Amino acid sequence: MSIHDDRPGGAGGNPDDRNYGAHAQQPGAGSKGAPSAAQGAPSARSTQSLSAQKYNYYDDDDGYSDGEATSVVDRRSSAGDYYDEIGDPRKPFGWNAGADLGLLILRLALGGIFLAHGAQKLFGILGGPGPDGFAAALGKMGFENSAVLALVTGGTELGAGALLVLGLFTPLAAAGIVGVMGNAIFLKLGAGFFAASGGFELEATLGALGLGLMFTGPGRVALDYGRVWFRRPLAFGFIALIIAVAASAAVLILFHGL
Repeated sequence: MSIHDDRPGGAGGNPDDRNYGAHAQQPGAGSKGAPSAAQGAPSARSTQSLSAQKYNYYDDDDGYSDGEATSVVDRRSSAGDYYDEIGDPRKPFGWNAGADLGLLILRLALGGIFLAHGAQKLFGILGGPGPDGFAAALGKMGFENSAVLALVTGGTELGAGALLVLGLFTPLAAAGIVGVMGNAIFLKLGAGFFAASGGFELEATLGALGLGLMFTGPGRVALDYGRVWFRRPLAFGFIALIIAVAASAAVLILFHGL
């Protein structure tokens, strides 16, 4: 006696058989509403937030990834069907407000220090020596054309400090700080490291802070937000480092006779 069920996809029979039949149906062949595998698989761009789509945060070398990225991975089996594999349920690591706040504090502190030092050298305010006094100090250190170098150094410190506070052209501003501190460290090498003995402890600390900002970028609370060097902090950090080293070496060669 036959118990075969001739109803297509009807009740009865093995549930796996009915499921296999549903998966085996091709789009357009009796199932107009069935999405194809390509239609059903969510794309990477569909999971991006509006800000991530605007700034294309999914690029491979971007330093700032979208925090709303999904952990769902779509795969296709050898039989042609696909399924969703749920991975680690924890939210993927993304840039956060704490990092933005920390970088803002760092920028304001470091930028404010160099704003003050630049103003001392250029305008003689805040107890500073002014351009003439600073030029005289540079002359005692063995620098030639000290009047010009005093203006260049003071202008670099003032400009770099202002840019850091604003979060604008951050890699270039950090390069200015690293270059100036590099020269200061070179001049104090013979005195050792610690500031108590006249060493370069303070200059090394300020230079290291500038070097860190050079590669991290300013954070999202900055005028640089969304610009290409903001989205490629590593690449532009190395470019800024080359500029800083070249500028520091040029000052020592041209003004110190090395």
